[in-house]
Amino acid sequence: MNIISVLLVDDHTVVRSGLKALLGTQADIAVVGEATSGEEALEAAQEHQPAVVLMDLAMGAGMDGIQATKKLRQRSPKQAIIVFTTYDSDADIVRAVDAGAMGYLLKDAAPEEIFAAVRGAVQGKSVMSAPVASRLFQQLRNPDEILTPREAELLSLLTEGLSNRDLGKRLFISEATVKTHLAHIYAKLGVETRAAAIATAIRREGMR
Repeated sequence: MNIISVLLVDDHTVVRSGLKALLGTQADIAVVGEATSGEEALEAAQEHQPAVVLMDLAMGAGMDGIQATKKLRQRSPKQAIIVFTTYDSDADIVRAVDAGAMGYLLKDAAPEEIFAAVRGAVQGKSVMSAPVASRLFQQLRNPDEILTPREAELLSLLTEGLSNRDLGKRLFISEATVKTHLAHIYAKLGVETRAAAIATAIRREGMR
């Protein structure tokens, strides 16, 4: 029997203890390490070389789960990372998938769902909680759904390389209003820069 090694990354001791006990009921799954932060996750992954990492998103100060996922994927592209979180917003889901997560589970997932996700991940399967999969599928079908019509229009204009002042003139709004819309767009898309927003806009156009 091949044993699937798992690293647990969560800043809550109760969550890690519960997960460890739950996974310990399965003969083919073994928890080989634990971490309470993104930084610890990188160290633990280097030390234990787990087949699967169960990664929380928000872990207080320091590196969050998204950043840790990106770094782990860069270092070990074949390592399977499953986000295990209470957050199910569109932006969080997209950020996790873009970072390289193979799965996205909510913390209220049934034990059988968690077991299946761990086993599926080592086989290269993407496993998501039903509500998450539904929202992601809906977003792929309607990529502008999370943005207001004005935000979608502004995002499209960003690809033309217009300055905030030019965007305001094009849309007949003030430069301050442009900045407010951009802040909302960045938050909804889970990006921090204009370049990242433009890359997302271009990718969305390719989905149409």
